[in-house]
Amino acid sequence: MHEEAGFSLLRDGAVLLGSGLLFVLLFRRLGLGATLGYLVAGAVVGPHVLGLVGDAESKMGIAELGITLLLFIVGLELNPSRLWRMKQEIFGLGLLQVVLCGLAITAIIWIAGFSPAAALALGLPLALSSTAQVLPMLQSAGRMRTPFGERTFAILLFQDLSIVPLITIIAAMSRNPADAGAPPGWLLGLYTAAAVVGLVLAGRFLLRPFFRLIGNLGEREMFVFAALFTVIASAAVMEVLGLSTALGAFIAGVMLADSPYRHELEADVEPFRSILLGLFFLAVGMMLDLQAIADRPLFVMAMAFALIATKALVVFGIGLAFRMPWRGALALGLLLSQGGEFGFVLFAQAQIGLLIEPEAASLFGAIVTLSMATTPFLMSATRRFRTAPIVKADQHRDGPQTDGANAIIVGYGRFGQTVAQMLIAEGVPVTLIDRDIEMIDIAGEFGAKVYYGDGTRLDLLRQAGAAEAELILFCLDGDQIEPTMLEGVHAAFPDATIFVRAFDRRALIKLRGAPVEYVVREVLESAVSMARRALGALGVETGQIDRTEQLYRARDKERLHAQVEAGDLKAASDQIITQPSRPV
Repeated sequence: MHEEAGFSLLRDGAVLLGSGLLFVLLFRRLGLGATLGYLVAGAVVGPHVLGLVGDAESKMGIAELGITLLLFIVGLELNPSRLWRMKQEIFGLGLLQVVLCGLAITAIIWIAGFSPAAALALGLPLALSSTAQVLPMLQSAGRMRTPFGERTFAILLFQDLSIVPLITIIAAMSRNPADAGAPPGWLLGLYTAAAVVGLVLAGRFLLRPFFRLIGNLGEREMFVFAALFTVIASAAVMEVLGLSTALGAFIAGVMLADSPYRHELEADVEPFRSILLGLFFLAVGMMLDLQAIADRPLFVMAMAFALIATKALVVFGIGLAFRMPWRGALALGLLLSQGGEFGFVLFAQAQIGLLIEPEAASLFGAIVTLSMATTPFLMSATRRFRTAPIVKADQHRDGPQTDGANAIIVGYGRFGQTVAQMLIAEGVPVTLIDRDIEMIDIAGEFGAKVYYGDGTRLDLLRQAGAAEAELILFCLDGDQIEPTMLEGVHAAFPDATIFVRAFDRRALIKLRGAPVEYVVREVLESAVSMARRALGALGVETGQIDRTEQLYRARDKERLHAQVEAGDLKAASDQIITQPSRPV
């Protein structure tokens, strides 16, 4: 029996992963996005079409961990300074969009014949848009760093934050007798406040020292384990108290948003989040009752059109109220007009609470899916209304998904500190990354924010904002930089100019042909500076010192060129300066 169960699990896994891979590749090729590909793949292999995979409910239970991880990553993005900078857009635009769209759609559903409670349980989730679909499209279009991209991100961010109160509202309306013995609302409020305070204290006094200890060990696998433990343990605490597991994961992310380990945590959790979120969409596709949809196709299409039109008009009006140009407001409305992935979660909650029938959950799941299918086409339509403005070289805007740095400095030792301080003195936003925990702590005492992580990893650089950065400067000590690594960085972030600190001449020769704008030898300039001071102390005139330096640099350049061409340090050894230009 155990062998049969194991075989069934492996077979289901192979079918789900294979179908997901096939449909996502196809839908990506067609420009329709990965989310829609997962949904269609689940519907095709699910019990209502081919019947290759069953028991969608159990798979949904595992896949919901992807939602938990997604909220953890959302929490990691919410450091206090960023929230304060975008407070008007987040809590102004975002709040109005969720409330007004939710109420407007609720009214339409009520007019369509649903009860007030069911209309509210269906209308509020439909106010949310697809973060998983919109943000990658903005990134690929190069619009994340524009004011339009910032406003879009602010609304999506508030939508993500509103998931927890929406779940609470649906739970409060529950008609399920199993929920009759649940604690009263005021007691749940106390539980929630106590849990939040407890998690925040745990994060400050337990988690940060915990991650510092693991960072000192230098074991990346332990860091991944610790990150997953943090998310699951926080969610489990909330589940034991009968609260939202999503809230626990979100608080865990916020606890660590301002820590040096933020980017490393994002890079470690992201692959698990992506896989489990894909499994979530596959399970949702499997649970779609296609027969119910086939029975009422006109209702599904009409409601999808009403959803898109209502949200586009409401967001358009809100944009005008916030003094956006009409073209930008219309583009924003079209871009956020679809339903979102969290709608499926809230529909499931409403179904458990006996607020809606399973047929209604399937119908409105299909409505969300159909609206998501329109997003790529509406995104194309927005280009006719608004083009991304050119950002001037001297205009440094904070990116909405990262720290907004124009330069990423990898390595904050004696060399990197000098480079960073000079850039910061000129007002250049900088993100600093290093793996030395002791140095990070010392830098924090002096007000410098240094993130923990391996800055030679592409995934961590991406989390740190390398896709939007203008400069990536590798200031690492020793001979750690490999040409293949630089080629990978250049291929992943072609718009970023790369600078490298080379340890010595051997390192410089090794980097021949690498896609680097500038390489500096670590000790060259300091050695030349000391030689100038030494000659001055011996009474050599400044003009003669300048000529000696020029002669040395010219000979050194010739010798280095010969060594690079030959790939050998012994080449051109006869060009070394062995005689002074005049007796001292």
